[in-house]
Amino acid sequence: MLADFFNHDFFNVGMFRPFVGDNDTLFFIICGIVLTIIPYLLGSINFAIIISGRRFHDDVREHGSGNAGMTNMLRTYGKRAAGLTLLGDALKAVLAAIVGYYMMGMYGAYIAGFFCVLGHTFPIFHKFKGGKGVVTTAASMLMCNPIVFLIILALFVTIVAIWRFISLGSIMCALLYPFILSGVDMVLLGHPSGLYIIFALLTSVLVIVKHKDNIKRLLEGKENKLSFKKQS
Repeated sequence: MLADFFNHDFFNVGMFRPFVGDNDTLFFIICGIVLTIIPYLLGSINFAIIISGRRFHDDVREHGSGNAGMTNMLRTYGKRAAGLTLLGDALKAVLAAIVGYYMMGMYGAYIAGFFCVLGHTFPIFHKFKGGKGVVTTAASMLMCNPIVFLIILALFVTIVAIWRFISLGSIMCALLYPFILSGVDMVLLGHPSGLYIIFALLTSVLVIVKHKDNIKRLLEGKENKLSFKKQS
């Protein structure tokens, strides 16, 4: 699918449009429900919590940083558990983007992506204590704009390779995401991003806010560096 598939205008798609005809009010109501609730529930399926519970009879949130995400899974249970977590968290964002696109095109994809990240960070199924949304945001970004994703990925890899802080790479990429998105659209389309930049910005803010403890540790020089070894 990816960005070349997301090439329709605001009202050119919508899986429920044939059933509601010209009733825009009903269409907006259905879209509002599908674009918010379904992606949020998808995001609330936290694979770090599920894998740590079913495979290790444990809760990853009780270890390391207390975060239910890929990095803490890597440090606590190793590469395989982290890889499965990454795959699950990415796939739910992909599915949310597909649902969003078929409801409202590009706008729907960005809206659904934001609510999927919101569900991941504050999952209703896990007492609203989830991950930080980095992988889910990256997968949503890939679906909506692969060029932006590749630029962000290159920045992330460079930052982590130099300083070995995954959190620093995540924070900087989240901070730059809306600016890079706008820049790419200016270059390719000749005009700034559409209204979906708002949801890209909201996603960016959400990820940064969830890293507030990491920011504090980075400033204090206490943040853990990247390691591929399990904690003893």
